[in-house]
Order: sequence, then C-alpha cells, then structure tokens
Amino acid sequence: MEELRAAAEAVRQQLNVPAFDEAAVRVLTDFIETQREALGSVDRPNVINALGCFLGECIIRTFGGSWQSNPAGVMGIQLGDHTFVRPFEHVDRQLTHGLTESVVGFYQSVPERLASAPPARRLTWIPLPLPATTARRPLNR
Repeated sequence: MEELRAAAEAVRQQLNVPAFDEAAVRVLTDFIETQREALGSVDRPNVINALGCFLGECIIRTFGGSWQSNPAGVMGIQLGDHTFVRPFEHVDRQLTHGLTESVVGFYQSVPERLASAPPARRLTWIPLPLPATTARRPLNR
C-alpha cells in the first residue's frame, strides 16, 4: 500500500495542494475537467491510477479507512465494516462523463454512505450470554 501513498503524494505535489482534504478534491475535479478532452487512450490507465490514489488518500485522511482489495480483487477503500468505495472508478467516471460524475460529488457522498451502512448483524437466535442450564447433552439413539 506504500506505493499507493507515494503515488498520491506525487499527485498532491503536482496539484500544488497543501493537504489531502475536500479543498484538494475540488482542485482534482477541476484538473480532471481540464485534462479529460486532451487525455489519450494510452495514458488514461496511468492517469486513472495516479489520480485514484490521490482521491483515495483524501478519503482515508478525512473519513478513516484503509486501502484494501475486495473479494473480487478490486482495489479500494474499506470504511468500517460495511462500506467499500472505489476511487479509481470514480476518477474514470468523471473522465468519461464530466462533472455529472464529479469526484468531489463522490467525495461529499462518503458521510452519507457511512451513515446508511447497515449495522453489524448479530445472530439473534442465539441468546447471549448463554444460560448455564442449556448445556448440550449428547443424543441417545
């Protein structure tokens, strides 16, 4: 994960922003808009990777979480137990669709995603703590 942080830091320096925060994501949104028409298909995967690392670090440093791969092998940010976000996908969306899919809009949606995450599920059919009288006996056949 260190390589992701290093890529994010390189982008932060290129964008000339002091921190990984919402103001930096706004600068990123503007940068993507100025570059999206001129970006060639050969450079696109590398640009998505670099800018996605930066967006991901902004999310981690603001909302917590960590870089993880989900069960399908997709790299993203795990926030709590139930929220997984994919910053690379959202950079790609803005590059493809413009401001209707802006990364700042995605960034601003993270608190709502966290608030709407389902609570940890507890198996309610198992009473906790177990009563002492419910010790399991072997079945006699």
